[in-house]
Amino acid sequence: MRVGRRFPARPRPGDRPLVALLTAAGLSVWLLYQPALVQGLDWPWRAVLVLLGMWALGCAFARPLAMSVGGRGLWRLSAATWSRALLPLFALALVGRSLLG
Repeated sequence: MRVGRRFPARPRPGDRPLVALLTAAGLSVWLLYQPALVQGLDWPWRAVLVLLGMWALGCAFARPLAMSVGGRGLWRLSAATWSRALLPLFALALVGRSLLG
């Protein structure tokens, strides 16, 4: 066993980090353009949506970095199944909020 060995960062078969990165970038620009999607909510729901968005967008932006650098902890956080499911959930919450309210 070598001491300086890096964690092999291999994507899963269905993982598409570029799509997630572009989706996160688009959602970020959309929220900068229309912050009323989140500001119009009551504070408990706003806090939940902000935390969900921070985690989803952060993992989507960190996934390509984790794949190139190969950090074990960052890779485990950004490639977890529930972590990858948060971005579509956050996107659906924003789209639903824009259509309904």
